[in-house]
Amino acid sequence: MKTLEVHYEGNVQGVGFRYTVKNLAREYEVSGTVENLPDGRVRLVAAGEPAEVSSFLEAIRTSALAGHIALETPREIPRPGALRGFSIIP
Repeated sequence: MKTLEVHYEGNVQGVGFRYTVKNLAREYEVSGTVENLPDGRVRLVAAGEPAEVSSFLEAIRTSALAGHIALETPREIPRPGALRGFSIIP
């Protein structure tokens, strides 16, 4: 299993970013969370088999969100507890 934390910068809040990511997650065997951060970035945590996580992130990059992303900063992290499903953190 692989868990990545990804910070997205750009025009990523107020454009349906979190909802689009959650809908894309349904197409992959990943679990995790997505949330807006106070500094204007979006934080994504995605866990799953390495190929699934990579495909999921590529789907985000090539989705309608691509024009809103100025910078994507991924880093591998320890799996934060038992992630189940994929949710938006309000």
